[in-house]
Amino acid sequence: MLGVIDLPTYLAGLVLIVLLPGPNSLYVLSVAARRGVRTGYTAAAGVWCGDTVLMTLSAAGVASLLQANAVLFSIVKYAGAGYLTWLAIGMLRAARAMWRARREAVAESAEPEEAAGERPFRRALVISLFNPKAILFFVAFFVQFVDPGYAYPALSFVVLGAFAQLASVLYLTALIFSGTRLAAAFRRRKRLSAGATTAAGALFLGFAVKLTLAGA
Repeated sequence: MLGVIDLPTYLAGLVLIVLLPGPNSLYVLSVAARRGVRTGYTAAAGVWCGDTVLMTLSAAGVASLLQANAVLFSIVKYAGAGYLTWLAIGMLRAARAMWRARREAVAESAEPEEAAGERPFRRALVISLFNPKAILFFVAFFVQFVDPGYAYPALSFVVLGAFAQLASVLYLTALIFSGTRLAAAFRRRKRLSAGATTAAGALFLGFAVKLTLAGA
């Protein structure tokens, strides 16, 4: 079909890959839980735009260039790890303020102040773009399902990318609505909210360390 081979295998692999937790999905869930459905979709749109850029770059062969150039790969890798670390520090600082507010029995926490200056679309977009392993994954995964003899390989990548984006839309939509249900519990229980923010910050630090240790 349009130069795509073994579509059922591709779809099965795609489902497994989309369901794997990562910084993108974790950030969308966090935003939806804190700021509601509309803002959750704003963050999700950043993820989808970032994924589209990565898939386009992969189809253009940029991922192969990163894989072949160790210096360039390292620059992108450490830049991505640095950005994830910066996000983690921000989350942990907000969590610390929330714990302090809870101990002092203050109704408001520091989280709304952080959210006021937050730009979910831009932040999600940058998280997606500074992920060199995602670029390498896209090119390594996509090429296995493109017929090398097909006259229009770009069309094959479009088909594969459309399925990938559809899977992402369905998955992030589920996370967004799950996040809004969690929001009510977070508002009622400050301890739960502070603990969840701490856990999210720790996970982002873990993503940064994992990215730093990744090889080209």
